[in-house]
This record gives sequence, C-alpha cells and structure tokens, in this order.
Amino acid sequence: MNYSIANLTLVADCNSLLAWAAREKADLNYKKITIERVSQKYAETSVGLDAELQGVIAEIAANDTIISVLPEGPTKEEALDKKVRLEYKKFVLENRRENYGTVALLQKESELGRIDQQILEVDAFVAAVEARVLALAA
Repeated sequence: MNYSIANLTLVADCNSLLAWAAREKADLNYKKITIERVSQKYAETSVGLDAELQGVIAEIAANDTIISVLPEGPTKEEALDKKVRLEYKKFVLENRRENYGTVALLQKESELGRIDQQILEVDAFVAAVEARVLALAA
C-alpha cells in the first residue's frame, strides 16, 4: 500500500508512528500465538471427535438392524431407548465437531492467514516510516 509518508515533516511524528506500529505488531504477534495454540488443540480434538462420531454412527446402524428383527416387547423397547441415546450422542458430537473440530480448525487457520498478512503490512509501514526518518535526518 502507498502511504502518505511524504507528509511527515518531523522525526518526532515518525517516532510516534513507529511506537504505535511496534505496539500493533506486538498485539498481532500475541494474537497469532494464541490462535496457533487453539488451532493445535482443535487439530488434536478433531481427530478424536471424528473417530468417536464414526463409532456412534456405526453403533446406530447396528442398533437399527437389531430393532428391525426384534419382536415387540421389552427388549425392543430397550433397543429403541438405546437408539434415542445414541442419536443424542451423535447430535452432541456433531455440535462439538463444528465448534472444536475440523470446521473450527479451518476457521482458525484462515484467521492465522489474515493475521500474517496484517503483520506483513505493519512491517511494510515500519520500513516506509524508517526510510522517511532517514530522509528527514539527511
């Protein structure tokens, strides 16, 4: 981006901008570290959630097969109750997966990419201001 650096006429103004940019970069680096840690946790969690969800889906399918051949009675009622519990467990796992699994991981990775771009932009801004300081000192 082109900055209006030529409008800076005082080294003090440049120093103020450099101090602001340093704080901004520190904040971005802190945010980046935080998101990297969350991303790592999501990556670990997503593998476990996916495996557990697949297990529950398989159990539901097996339970459905059993229900289809059972005669009416207490055993079938127990199997139907178990199916309700399994469906609820599946629902909970799907929600956790969305909030802490692969989807959340990709969102955090996207956020990391944006932060990296912001850091690069702050670095470019600092370089431009530092060049102006040198020009004013000459």
